[in-house]
Amino acid sequence: MLLRHTPEEVMERKAVSINPAKTCQPIGAMYAALGIHGCLPHSHGSQGCCSYHRSTLTRHYKEPISASTSSFTEGASVFGGQANLLQGINNIFTVYEPDVIAVHTTCLSETIGDDLPQIRKKAEQEGKIPEGKYVIGAPTPSYQGSHVTGFSNMVKAMVDFSEKTDTKNGKINIIPGWVEPCDMEEIKRMSKLTGIDTIMFPDTSGVLNAPMTGEYKMFPDGGTTIEELKSTGDSTGTLALGEWCSADAARTLDKKCKVPCTVLDMPFGLQATDRFVDTLRTIAGVSVSDELVYERGQLVDMLTDMHQWTYKKKVAIAGDPDHVIAMVEFLITLGMQPVHVVTGTPGKKFEKRIKELTKDQDFEVNVKAKGDLFLLHQWMKNEPVDLLICNTYGKYIARDEDVPFLRWGFPILDRQGHQYFPTVGYKGGLRLLERILGLLLDRKDRDDPEMKFELVL
Repeated sequence: MLLRHTPEEVMERKAVSINPAKTCQPIGAMYAALGIHGCLPHSHGSQGCCSYHRSTLTRHYKEPISASTSSFTEGASVFGGQANLLQGINNIFTVYEPDVIAVHTTCLSETIGDDLPQIRKKAEQEGKIPEGKYVIGAPTPSYQGSHVTGFSNMVKAMVDFSEKTDTKNGKINIIPGWVEPCDMEEIKRMSKLTGIDTIMFPDTSGVLNAPMTGEYKMFPDGGTTIEELKSTGDSTGTLALGEWCSADAARTLDKKCKVPCTVLDMPFGLQATDRFVDTLRTIAGVSVSDELVYERGQLVDMLTDMHQWTYKKKVAIAGDPDHVIAMVEFLITLGMQPVHVVTGTPGKKFEKRIKELTKDQDFEVNVKAKGDLFLLHQWMKNEPVDLLICNTYGKYIARDEDVPFLRWGFPILDRQGHQYFPTVGYKGGLRLLERILGLLLDRKDRDDPEMKFELVL
């Protein structure tokens, strides 16, 4: 069903969200947990909740997502799910033999008030957690925050593994935020080119973009190992990419083990990548590698060559806060005008940051944290744009308004390849720019009269 019923008149709505620009916390927690090697995510709630979270991740990554559930019934929903979780922990370690069970809560278990630390302690006392195995947990009620909040909470729970000794390991922790597995690979590659040894957590590369080998493995080879997570307490410092996804975990690790942290924007686009590379260079005390300088030059070259086609083009964008902030900055670098900006994750800091990025520009920006796609559609009706950037759910708006549409963010349910082709870093910036240009020039070719239908730009 398309959205041609959306009215132009914007009315204030406090009690209802229409076409939310987010999904629920447990999905983010489940994705983060998959970034630990040998980890089985566990949904402490009903079977229906777990099925929804698994199916959404499966549809986005085109990979089967393994997760277990406490299988709440009416009794557990009223009297608590402790017995279900204790039995589940025992069954999971017996049958599936993971290294870690990462438990996240749901609306049901949060409403009844289940205490995960207490249940884990009881499981240890009853011998349900084998020696050398671990259970971690994060509170992720679906009625608060978003999938971004759930991701952050689970990554923060991973700090429980950290241990501080008297010997530094000379490594840098990188918390990449919610990006694609290929983006995590690209961040590690760029760090390696700078000569830095890193510990990335979580790390879904090799898990959700693993090759087809013909051999079944319950737990893929990828992911951050337990030993690496323990070693994070001895690292020289931590780089947290994204205030919303990564900062809480970095600050918690700093407080626990005195590992100093730096919070940066996600390295989407030219300027955010420059800051990331410069921070790596400063930490390592080295010069930027020739290869990264070369890649940056390629992005700058394409940006200047194609600037005439992006200049003054108006853009509407919806997505996660960390993603959107970096993308808005990149669009401004391209000479574009992000006039409508929405995220579903609450937080006035987001609106303030977008206003800061656009304050010196010659256009006005509509921005809303805890907004929805209905509002974005209304804004577009009142001020049309040349490009829409959004996850798959933006396709209905793009079709109704006949606007070029760049699929970006989470979830992307109707296209393939996002887990294999990075959009972070200079190489990723080239890909983003190529995709944006392709959409704009395809529209130009479609709409041009014959006398302007050119073979060469």
